[in-house]
Amino acid sequence: MPVAAVARTVAVEERSIDQLQASMTAGTASSVDLVRAYLARIAAMDRKGPTLRSVIALNPDALAQAKALDAERRAGRVRGPLHGVPVLIKDNVETADAMPTTAGSLALKDNMTRRDAPVVAQLRAAGAVILGKTNLSEWANIRSTRSMSGWSAVGGLVRNPYALDRTACGSSSGSGAAIAASFAAAAIGTETDGSVVCPSSINGLVGLKPTIGLVSRTHVVPISHSQDTPGPMARSVRDVATMFSAMIAADPADAATAGAGAYKRDYAAALSTSALSGLRIGVVRPEMTADVAARYEVALGVLKAAGAVLVEVKQPKLDGIGEAELLVLQTELKADLDTYLATTPAAVRTRTLDQVIAFNRANEAAEMPFFAQETFEAAAKTRGLDDPAYKAARTKSLRLAGAEGIDAMLKTARAT
Repeated sequence: MPVAAVARTVAVEERSIDQLQASMTAGTASSVDLVRAYLARIAAMDRKGPTLRSVIALNPDALAQAKALDAERRAGRVRGPLHGVPVLIKDNVETADAMPTTAGSLALKDNMTRRDAPVVAQLRAAGAVILGKTNLSEWANIRSTRSMSGWSAVGGLVRNPYALDRTACGSSSGSGAAIAASFAAAAIGTETDGSVVCPSSINGLVGLKPTIGLVSRTHVVPISHSQDTPGPMARSVRDVATMFSAMIAADPADAATAGAGAYKRDYAAALSTSALSGLRIGVVRPEMTADVAARYEVALGVLKAAGAVLVEVKQPKLDGIGEAELLVLQTELKADLDTYLATTPAAVRTRTLDQVIAFNRANEAAEMPFFAQETFEAAAKTRGLDDPAYKAARTKSLRLAGAEGIDAMLKTARAT
C-alpha cells in the first residue's frame, strides 16, 4: 500500500527539519502523517489543554498539499530539504490558501486575498506545506505604546508554552509559541524592531531578522518599508538556515530586493562547529539583574569555549535616536498601510489608516479592551514621505544607528 495511504502515528515533538526529512526519505513517515500529527497537537494544546492560542487559523488545504507532495516523492521528485515539511506563517503575511490575513485585527477579518506573498511562494516552491497562520501582537505591536505582546482581537492572548503565565513576547508571538510547542517544524515571523528575535529568545528558539532587501515584503501587512522584513523562526540554527535559504529572492514589486539573487545559496551547507574559532565578537553589558547577569556569563563562556575572542564594547550615547525612529515609523506606517489596504478585497471596508482608527473606535469593546491606539492616531497626522521632517529623521536614524552606532562599536572592538 502507498505510504501516503497508511495512517500512522509519528513523533514530531522537537524534531528538526533534517529529522523529518530523513523519516520521509526512509518511508517511516509521510508528509500527510506529519500534517496529521501537528494538527493533533494543535487540537490538544492550542485549542484545549494549556490553550496556547498560538495558531490563529488552520489551512483547510494542508492535507491536500501534503498528499500532492507525497505523490511527487513517490514519483522520484524531491524539491529539497523542505519537501513535505509543515510550516506556519504569521498572520500578517498573505497566503493563497482559504485563510484571511488579519494582522490580528477584526478590521481585516474579511481580508481573504487568495494571493501568496512572494516569501510564501518561495517556501511553497521549495516543497513546504502551509499548515496555517499564527497569532500575533495586533498590527505587529504598532497600534499603541501600551500594547500587549501577543494579544490580538482575533486570536486572544498567546501563552508561553514553557510558563503559561509568562509573555511569549512579540509581535511574532504565535510563531514563537507554536514552534516551541512543536505545532510545526518552523515558522515565518516578521520584524520591524525585535518582533522575530524577542519571541524566538523568550520561547527558546533561534530567530533571524534578515538584512532588508534579501526577503520580499510584498503582500505583508506593513509598518515601515525601511525596517520591515519577514524572518525565519525554528528550533535550531540549521533549521533557520534551511528556511532562510528558501526565502531569499528578488521581487520586482519590492525594489529593495533587486540584488537578492546574489545572496541566494544553501546557508545550511556552510554551517560548521568551528565557525567561531578566532572570531572577534563585541560584548555589550547592559544593566541586568544578578540572575540574568549570571546566565549571560554562562552564554559568554559557551562562545569562548567555541573559540570566539570576546571584546568588551561600550554602547555609545545616541541622543535622539528614539524620537527620530518614531517619526520614521509613524510616517511610513501611514503611507505604507494606506497603500496596502488599497489592494485588499472589496469585502475589507477599512481602506485607509483613518478608517481603521474609526473602526476601532466603533468597536472599542472588542478592539480596545486593554490599550488604545495613540500610535495610529499620531501616524494619521504625519505629512507623508516628502515631509522634510521625515527625511531628516530618516537620515538621523541611519547615522546614529549605523556610522555612530553599530559601525563605530565594531570598529572600536575590531570585531567581525
